[in-house]
Amino acid sequence: MSTTGSTARTTSRAEQKAWRNWAGNVSARPARAVAPASVGELAAVLRRAAEDGLPVKAVGSGHSFTAAAATDGVLIRPEGLTAIRAIDRAAGTVTVESGVQLKQLNAALTAEGLSLTNMGDIMEQTVAGATSTGTHGTGRDSGSIAAQITALELVTADGSVLTCSAEENPEVFAAARIGLGALGVVSAVTFAVEPVFLLTAREEPMAFDRVMAEFEQHATENEHFEFYWFPHTDSCNTKRNNRSQGPAAPVPAVRGWIDDELLSNGVFQAACAVGRAAPAVIPGIAKLSSRALSARSYTDIPYKVFTSPRRVRFVEMEYAVPREAAVDAIRELKAMVERSDLRISFPVEVRVAPADDIALSTASGRNTSYIAVHMYRGSRYQEYFTAVERIMTERGGRPHWGKMHTRDAEYLASAYPRFGEFTALRDRLDPDRRFANDYLRRVLGS
Repeated sequence: MSTTGSTARTTSRAEQKAWRNWAGNVSARPARAVAPASVGELAAVLRRAAEDGLPVKAVGSGHSFTAAAATDGVLIRPEGLTAIRAIDRAAGTVTVESGVQLKQLNAALTAEGLSLTNMGDIMEQTVAGATSTGTHGTGRDSGSIAAQITALELVTADGSVLTCSAEENPEVFAAARIGLGALGVVSAVTFAVEPVFLLTAREEPMAFDRVMAEFEQHATENEHFEFYWFPHTDSCNTKRNNRSQGPAAPVPAVRGWIDDELLSNGVFQAACAVGRAAPAVIPGIAKLSSRALSARSYTDIPYKVFTSPRRVRFVEMEYAVPREAAVDAIRELKAMVERSDLRISFPVEVRVAPADDIALSTASGRNTSYIAVHMYRGSRYQEYFTAVERIMTERGGRPHWGKMHTRDAEYLASAYPRFGEFTALRDRLDPDRRFANDYLRRVLGS
């Protein structure tokens, strides 16, 4: 593998401000931050860190709510690794460097008439950050972004560069697609892609009890199904996305701005701020907001259907439960909110995914439902999140690796049948724990 011949840009602790994540709930002040511009430079950064006895963490766009990327050692920043290395139409793959943001990947694929099969609902994340923490959308047949990886390039603690796929270093590939930054630094990812297609989205308000009664039907009959329940109400908003022959019929520009910018961001931001200052008004605002929902349908290319702008900052907890446990868990969550003094301004988001074969995927080995709860940044979230976590863990829930939770290695070893496989590989690839931090010590053990 050749290098560019340039030197990785470095800033010292004295020169830089503390790193903060998107939500502002995690910060770190590394000894130095480095932005390598090639895999050769990245390998050199790791070798120097070993010589200096410093831990190393790579950071993406900071959209995780955990301290997975926090370090007081060497922080590897993504902006130097942003090349789209290859688009192979015949093979149906695209290879990109780790710092490429999903929005850049989407734009490049669209220009070539290609698309990912599925994705989450934001696209500011880097490809390595999104895949390493298990970012997912919703899908009957198509899973997380990591499940669409066909190969990856991993730089290990000693500076070795491994190419990993089902055929080459398969045991590393089986784990490193969702590696939590514990096995090495992902420098490039190859995704499976397909010719761009159209999705028709049907968004429709629906009563909570109806959604619960029809949940399995909707999840089975639609390629992509999700819904939002508005706490303090009996109202949900459902979204069903299915492939379409067209023609394209995007959301009209004016309505899109009103729905997705003015209401979902501007007005919602103001409502959250009012609710934080005066929690007693939240149930009234929720009822008013839920009554304002209206149905809409539109047809567009995938990323314009899957993703939406998220400008209101929040903290989040999300658990993956067995699909058959979802309705019971959601009903108990609703009952818990109703009998408590909690005031929740954010809707609860519910999505689904098929089982996959990635060792630490939240959908590993089982059909899965995701239940996500949010609180406005700066609000007191602890009581709510603690109650939700109890409901989810009683049903064998697995916490999203990039979202807030309190689980430790003992619990996670019981929740993941292949947990030991992952930690044994970690022992082999990073025996000196070059990539360790407090978060990884908690969730993986020392």
